[in-house]
Amino acid sequence: MNLRGFTLFDTPIGRCGIAWGPGGVAGVQLPEACEDATRARLARRFPDATLGPPPPGVADAIAAVGALLRGERVELRTITLDMAGVPAFHRRVYDVARVIPPGTTLTYGEVAARAGAPGAARAVGQALGRNPFAIVVPCHRVLAAGGRVGGFSANGGVHTKLKLLALERAATPPGFDGDGALGFDPDAAVAHLRAVDRKLARLVDTVGPLRLQLKRSTSLFLALAEAIVHQQLSGQAAATIFGRLCALFPRAHEGPTPAQLLRVSDARLRAAGLSAAKTLALRDLARRVDDGRLPTLAEARRLADATLIERLTAVRGIGRWTVEMLLIFRLGRPDVLPVDDLGVRAGARVVHGLAMLPSPREVATLGAPWAPYRTAASWYLWRAAERGGL
Repeated sequence: MNLRGFTLFDTPIGRCGIAWGPGGVAGVQLPEACEDATRARLARRFPDATLGPPPPGVADAIAAVGALLRGERVELRTITLDMAGVPAFHRRVYDVARVIPPGTTLTYGEVAARAGAPGAARAVGQALGRNPFAIVVPCHRVLAAGGRVGGFSANGGVHTKLKLLALERAATPPGFDGDGALGFDPDAAVAHLRAVDRKLARLVDTVGPLRLQLKRSTSLFLALAEAIVHQQLSGQAAATIFGRLCALFPRAHEGPTPAQLLRVSDARLRAAGLSAAKTLALRDLARRVDDGRLPTLAEARRLADATLIERLTAVRGIGRWTVEMLLIFRLGRPDVLPVDDLGVRAGARVVHGLAMLPSPREVATLGAPWAPYRTAASWYLWRAAERGGL
């Protein structure tokens, strides 16, 4: 067994890295832009470490970090850290940060006071900016005064910090009335698809089990606001802009309320990267939520798909496709087939060996036998589109 080594491991936020030394975990690396960049970053940070299988204690740490990032309530304080070379003040700061429970936060000033250095908020920020043990030493749980999000040195910056806080808050969020489970049995869905479509059955054999995961939501307003920001943008660009939007408000990791968004100026929204059209759409959404014209998340869970589509598409900038994505990825509805989605159409072309991209009407016809599990079929069609062939 290597005394110094590193490895990569999969998590819900991407492929992370971990390094170890004689004293325990020597560093944790959050995902970079790609796996090669993550590996290269670890190699630069730990030039004397070699890629290899983790020893048992480090393997346990990997499992615990993965569980935390899946929204589970796990304790990371028992992970042994190799603090060789870490300055004494940084150690005190890290010790304080490690006892902040998931889903809660402290300010830099509060950490400074607990570390025995009242007034040293700036030094605390510098120590956390050099934190080698991301997640295990949860520097993302430390905010600037007034609940402002503050900085974050990992790839993705403030957005990554907000994403980590949202994952932890979603484990037991206020007002959350569901457990994040799909609204159907995935095994039953796959069995049905196999039985009614032999070509789709071959895709299932190639791809494997249905791994559709829901995005946790604390409010319908925030789910739709994020969807509006993401429209017609790459995932990374949209995530950056949504992070900037949230950072405009106190308690940024919780996201803005409709009332807060209505009070902020157009100039500040545009400075965060929002287009004029998206600014208007977000304001219309906020007004409709604020005056009760839209359902709450709890009410939405009880409404039929067609009813939700009708009510939510009344919002400026929200079309049928946006609501269908909400039905699939936020509410876990079993029978949604977004026929206008290019990925679904491309997947249908691949699965059925069509010469051209099928029209939305043709996809609806092809998908009729997949009911009442067309959501599962959509997920597999997206996988087919990604592969480009079988």
